[in-house]
Amino acid sequence: MLVLPDRDAAEEAAEEIAERFGVTDESQLVRDALAGEDDAEDAQWLVVVEDPDHRLDPAALDAFAAEYEGWLEAP
Repeated sequence: MLVLPDRDAAEEAAEEIAERFGVTDESQLVRDALAGEDDAEDAQWLVVVEDPDHRLDPAALDAFAAEYEGWLEAP
């Protein structure tokens, strides 16, 4: 799961991840409001990437997320 700062970054990353990493399943976007925050601007966006066979390199995914000012969150 990639944690990204906003919806635009999440949408771009979800499109790019398929091309860069060969992910065939469509990534799921999820809005994650920070605990105790009511303002929608304080929401992070998650890009859920299915990798049941553990083919994707976590370090490469983390570096990819960093390009969008985000990070990889281990399940």
